[in-house]
Amino acid sequence: MPIFPKRTVERGDDGVKTVTADFESLLNASVTVHGHLCPGQVLGVRMAMYGLGRIGVQDPKGADRKKLYLFVEIDRCATDALQSVTGCSLGHRTMRFIDYGKMAATFVNLESGKAVRVVAREDAREKAKEYFPERENKYDCQCEAYKVMPDEELFYHEEVTVNIEPQDMPGRPLSRVQCASCGESVQDMREIRENGRFLCRSCVHGRYYRLENAALSK
Repeated sequence: MPIFPKRTVERGDDGVKTVTADFESLLNASVTVHGHLCPGQVLGVRMAMYGLGRIGVQDPKGADRKKLYLFVEIDRCATDALQSVTGCSLGHRTMRFIDYGKMAATFVNLESGKAVRVVAREDAREKAKEYFPERENKYDCQCEAYKVMPDEELFYHEEVTVNIEPQDMPGRPLSRVQCASCGESVQDMREIRENGRFLCRSCVHGRYYRLENAALSK
């Protein structure tokens, strides 16, 4: 059975909105992975459900698991939720992190080629106050509001085209070469060819770390 039936929000006799058990179970699973409940978790689960629906993927961890590829543009709480719901991950090479610092993700159906970029609306934070004005803590307010706000108040989307190179797809490494400078191996065509030599990116562009004692490092 698909895990993404149409999401519904119901209003009880007391006027309080509640969401489907399917959403709640996905959120609970995501919180277990992430470690705590926060607005980013709620937003990430909602974004995942919204994006998957737009590209026709209903069972991302089952029958559709080989159809899905995900680009995330921020390394914040929502990304853990996106990984939890979709099953995509860096280790499986079904997720790529593009460091734009934006609350956005692009969902790609590898079978159909359909791709949709979903972006969180900036004004959703202010609109959240309209749903739970009695909540003084803004994070509590956002957590509850993001559960029940309509998709169109949380996100906008755009259909896009994404070119995923063979070396970025899941599977065994397509290449492995040795850096002529440091001697370390480089996989999946991440090397740079310079003056007829293969070099790693850190030797060409500089490292993100500093060696404290190079003599003892090898």
